[in-house]
Amino acid sequence: MKLLAISNPEFIPDEAELINSLFREGLVCLHIRKPESSEDKFRALINRIDPDFIDRIAIHQHHNLTEEFGIRRLHFTEKDRKMVDPEILKTLKSNTFLLSTSIHDLAEMDSLSPYFNYALFGPVFDSISKTGYKRVLPDDFYIKSESKKITLIGLGGISTENLEIVREMNFDGAAILGMLWREPENVIAKFREIRDVVNVMN
Repeated sequence: MKLLAISNPEFIPDEAELINSLFREGLVCLHIRKPESSEDKFRALINRIDPDFIDRIAIHQHHNLTEEFGIRRLHFTEKDRKMVDPEILKTLKSNTFLLSTSIHDLAEMDSLSPYFNYALFGPVFDSISKTGYKRVLPDDFYIKSESKKITLIGLGGISTENLEIVREMNFDGAAILGMLWREPENVIAKFREIRDVVNVMN
C-alpha cells in the first residue's frame, strides 16, 4: 500500500517547514496542488523545501518550473489531460519524467495515455476537505486487477479508520489531504498516525 499526500490547496503558515518535516518522517511523495496560485508564490514555496526532497514532489500547476528546480514528477488534472498533446507526454516520459493524472470514473482508464505512471481516483469516501463532495463508490466496490492498466491511488476522505477498506477495494495506494491539513498544528502527528497503520498493513 503506497501512501501519498496532497498539499492544502491554499498556502498556509510555515508550510515549507511542515513539508520538510513530513519528508523527514518518511513521506515518499507529496503532490503540490495550488489551483489558484501565482507562479511567484508557487516558486517561493518550492524554494523553501529542502533540495534533498525535490525528487519526492509532484506539481499540479506551473509545470514550467521543472527545469528551475529539477522536479521530475508532473501531475495533469483531468482538464489538462484532455488538452495536452500526446506527443508532449511521450517526450516527457522519454526524458524520465514520472507522470500522473486524475480520474473520477473507472471507464476513463481505457482511454488513458500509456505514458501515465499512475492515476488518482476518487472521491472514495466523503471528502474531509470539500464540504458536499460525496463518495462515488458503492460499499462493495472492488477493482479487478486485470482492469487496472496503471497504478491506481484512492483519494477522498482517506483516514486511518478506512485505510483497510481502501486496500480491500484493491487500490494500489491512498492519498491523504483533509485528514492531514484540516488541523495544521497537528499535521505531523496525523501523518505519523496513518503512516504507522500503512506500515502494519505492508
